Amino acid sequence: MLQRGRRYQGILLDTAVRTRIHPVRLPFYPTAMNSSKRKAPPSQDKQSPKRAKVEVPEYHLTPSVKNEDGSLQWPAPQDQIERAREIILQSAKSDGNVLIVPDKDADGLSAGAILRHTLILLGLSKERIHVHLLSKGTNIHSEDERQKMASCSPAFVFVVDQGSRSGPSIIDSPHTGLIVDHHHATEQDFPTGSEHVTACLSPPVATSALLTYHLCEPLHPDVASTTDWLCVVGTHGDLGNTLKWEPPFPDMKPTMKKYSKKTLNDVVSLINAPRRTATFDVRSAWDALCETAEPASVLKNPRLLAARAEVNAEVERVTHTAPKFSPDGKIAVFRIKSQAQVHPVIATRWAGHLQSKALEIVLVANEDYTEGKVHFSCRIPRCARSRDPPVNIIESLKAYARLPEVDIANDGGGTEGIQTEDDGTADLDAAPKIPLLERLGDNFARGHVQASGGIVEKEDFEDLMRRMRIGVKVAKTMGEKNASPAKGKAKAIDGGQKNTLLGYFGKKAAAES
Repeated sequence: MLQRGRRYQGILLDTAVRTRIHPVRLPFYPTAMNSSKRKAPPSQDKQSPKRAKVEVPEYHLTPSVKNEDGSLQWPAPQDQIERAREIILQSAKSDGNVLIVPDKDADGLSAGAILRHTLILLGLSKERIHVHLLSKGTNIHSEDERQKMASCSPAFVFVVDQGSRSGPSIIDSPHTGLIVDHHHATEQDFPTGSEHVTACLSPPVATSALLTYHLCEPLHPDVASTTDWLCVVGTHGDLGNTLKWEPPFPDMKPTMKKYSKKTLNDVVSLINAPRRTATFDVRSAWDALCETAEPASVLKNPRLLAARAEVNAEVERVTHTAPKFSPDGKIAVFRIKSQAQVHPVIATRWAGHLQSKALEIVLVANEDYTEGKVHFSCRIPRCARSRDPPVNIIESLKAYARLPEVDIANDGGGTEGIQTEDDGTADLDAAPKIPLLERLGDNFARGHVQASGGIVEKEDFEDLMRRMRIGVKVAKTMGEKNASPAKGKAKAIDGGQKNTLLGYFGKKAAAES
């Protein structure tokens, strides 16, 4: 039997938990009594209240930004779109090498593949098109990655779906650089000397694959028929397969009918798998997209199938980790240890299951993905997606990092600590401590306002957890302690019920300890 709707530490879990079937006690009626005199059991006029369904607005209905002439600014500002198309055409006609640097997920790889197919259709030889796939736990600003990108002496560099921040040029040698992206960024959050086209300020925010498709589709008559399925794969990879392809999104229903929606969604799952494995085999996913014009062939790729099985097993191993909450119930934190990139999967999964009026952020921290670092992913739970004002994960994370430091030395061995300000008694000779937000660095609170995360030092992550007061229980007031026993009386618990929510969370941990 599958049981739903149980509570764990005050949070309703909308997840299936296996439990033992117990007999139902029926009203007792003496057999000697005449059937005509039997009394019907008391009617239950009050039905058990049902949990209200959370209404999440359709993504395509997100209010759009309009230009001065009344037209929609979508999927990006028109001047950025026109300049990006100029750069793509220039690169196809140039004599130099072209470098594509796509992100590792289905959206980034599909966007990169769309651009590659377009350049080939425009006449650029395959030999002059190079791709650079970042190493595990790095970004385009890492010095080692910058040197690797420069090794092919590219005249044009396209950085696709990597997110962005201010910093030095993409590579040191002369080049034309274009950032194609949709992650949260300001006009200053781009490498020196680069140009950009971004969807982040043109809601409903398009994925990088959809943005790239929009850029490339008018450049050659065969782009649509060649890359339409890649556009769907990349978009479903980021926005989910329930997205309605309604305006302002293009009509992709013919594409899904041609290839079947199930096939394209299965491709998403397989393409996302290699980058989540401990070996970080992104190359196999990239090759699978570039070496086929038929998405069904991707489903037969043995390496992708093996990667998906490996990831599914790892997700099952760590998904039973018990959460801890902030005292106000706004944040749920799951801490796992895995060399696979499964923390975003766990965050997305629990964001769809946890239900609470207070809950705003689900945070999953992976303490074993790369040495000395904590990689964490944050998602807005489904129950909070229609809040007004809307939840902004990036701003919330930064606000917590700005809170006063927690002095655990004066806590008497507890976990709560004491928030302290500088009272002027500190050692005057000691160097001033760098604020936590600054210590967390540029890899903290990146991504989208609805789906953010970061890569930080373990010590700094623990500091952040203390400021969030994760796991701290608030002491009851005298009024709460003296409350009516009837109101605080716990419901009877079936002593025969052995498979509980605590067991659900704890059974994996016990096996691993």
